[in-house]
Amino acid sequence: MAENAEGDLNSNVLHAPYHTGDPQLDTAIGQWLRWDKNPKTKEQIENLLRNGMNKELRDRLCCRMTFGTAGLRSAMGAGFCYINDLTVIQSTQGMYKYLERCFSDFKQRGFVVGYDTRGQVTSSCSSQRLAKLTAAVLLAKDIPVYLFSRYVPTPFVPYAVQELKAVAGVMITASHNRKEDNGYKVYWENGAQITSPHDKEILKCIEECVEPWNGSWNDNLVNTSPLKRDPLQDICRRYMEDLQKICFHRELNSKTTLKFVHTSFHGVGHDYVQLAFQVFGFKPPIPVPEQKDPDPDFSTVKCPNPEEGESVLELSLRLAEKESARIVLATDPDADRLAVAELQENGDWKVFTGNELAALFGWWMFDCWKKNKSKNADVKDVYMLATTVSSKILKAIALKEGFHFEETLPGFKWIGSRIKDLLEDGKEVLFSFEESIGFLCGTSVLDKDGVSAAAVVAEMASYLETMDITLKQQLIKVYEKYGYHISKTSYFLCYDPTTIKSIFERLRNFDSPKEYPKFCGTFPILHVRDVTTGYDSSQPNKKSVLPMSKNSQMITFTFQNGCVATLRTSGTEPKIKYYTEMCASPEQSDTALLEEELKKLIDALIEHFLEPSKNGLTWRSV
Repeated sequence: MAENAEGDLNSNVLHAPYHTGDPQLDTAIGQWLRWDKNPKTKEQIENLLRNGMNKELRDRLCCRMTFGTAGLRSAMGAGFCYINDLTVIQSTQGMYKYLERCFSDFKQRGFVVGYDTRGQVTSSCSSQRLAKLTAAVLLAKDIPVYLFSRYVPTPFVPYAVQELKAVAGVMITASHNRKEDNGYKVYWENGAQITSPHDKEILKCIEECVEPWNGSWNDNLVNTSPLKRDPLQDICRRYMEDLQKICFHRELNSKTTLKFVHTSFHGVGHDYVQLAFQVFGFKPPIPVPEQKDPDPDFSTVKCPNPEEGESVLELSLRLAEKESARIVLATDPDADRLAVAELQENGDWKVFTGNELAALFGWWMFDCWKKNKSKNADVKDVYMLATTVSSKILKAIALKEGFHFEETLPGFKWIGSRIKDLLEDGKEVLFSFEESIGFLCGTSVLDKDGVSAAAVVAEMASYLETMDITLKQQLIKVYEKYGYHISKTSYFLCYDPTTIKSIFERLRNFDSPKEYPKFCGTFPILHVRDVTTGYDSSQPNKKSVLPMSKNSQMITFTFQNGCVATLRTSGTEPKIKYYTEMCASPEQSDTALLEEELKKLIDALIEHFLEPSKNGLTWRSV
């Protein structure tokens, strides 16, 4: 600690120790003011100190970010639990330390860094600046860094890690989160997001080297170091060449009369979706002019998440009507997710859910495989994957068609890792998805990819158009053949971790200690799976087949009426999510009846298990 100083608090030399009455806080303040070289974030802490805002100082400085389903994600701003220059430097130093331990050839193979278009003027913090600091930490340690010279879709980073044989990569993005947030998404050498135990080990390493090293702040290295390379042209070219593997009707695409509108939601997607359409032989999609270029304020949408449906797709739907375009494609700000809307005969728009799109993708990718497979290809070597909270429609298609379907824990990192294992085992993975509009066609990238998914949807729609079939009509055909799968997903906001914990603990001790509920209202429960504790009543040994996930809450109920419902916490936002699905057999075709039954069950789930008014939960609203 520096010597005590009577010091003028307005000077930038605010010495420690500080006497807030909390030794932990005093130490943290001293560290922040010594280590942070960003004038804006340093000033934020100085102002709080000057105004005696000890509670806020404690909130900002006395806890650290942890790895969730998508690496580190938090608001931008000053403090050890926020995303800013200093915490990104600390995270990268921890990454360096861990990677040096794991890879003897780290200095030969290098590291990939990409970024989106987020930024916050008040903290002088942008994804591009954070990417440069990430690169600087590693360049100062003589590590070759592949730093993209401009913003890229998130899938480009895992793709580059694999293609360039780097040991790992980082994408600076908060995807579709609110504009105040940013994140640090880590990919391992296999091109998949990191899973346990890497996340825990990296966090340990971060905590061991929190003081910035000499050179860590030297972002000028990205302009001067011979070890910095720009992979943009090379990776973009290779990615677009690989896209051809999932294009089956290029000639038909070039002749289609269908028109498409694309919105990139003020993010990175515009240029890359235009290129992908070109690869598939299409005319360029019509961009939404107000949303085409990057804007860190996301100024034309209430929230930058296309998953929220019609309310956030307003501009693209109106443009499509004006241009007589029947299909709208929306990539989220980092272009790893895709929303799709289709104009119906009656003039209404149908915005497909992630589960409905997955039914179409599953049908399409298997149909294309069947028509194009080599003579010795065996359906038993074919796989499709989905996260466990997603629709079971692929399972129904797999059972009927003879290929394999597997489930993973929520989060695309689990899908990516499983794909890698299957590929090494000589298997073919045609399609993978998570219900929150995250899709992967093929296996060129091991993460969800909105760019390739947009081109595939366009091709599917053009093919169906030649038979005068809409996407919605085809979806009904899929359900009629394999069984209706009607799902409803939503969420409640809850900002109090204690309340969240007590909701789930109550379910584990429902009528008596260590007893899960046997009914939800009047609906009898057949099985309970609790991934948090590793319990599954449907298994002979009562142990969950999915790996235990102690750090997040997730309980799944299977009901006697064929419905499956999961309650879980979000890895990136203060939400309790619920996922419900009625899985019917092909002969049960009365959709109104199925929908009514599902609605009643959801009402019971909310009333008896979540108790929103008692627990002060906020209903989802857009």
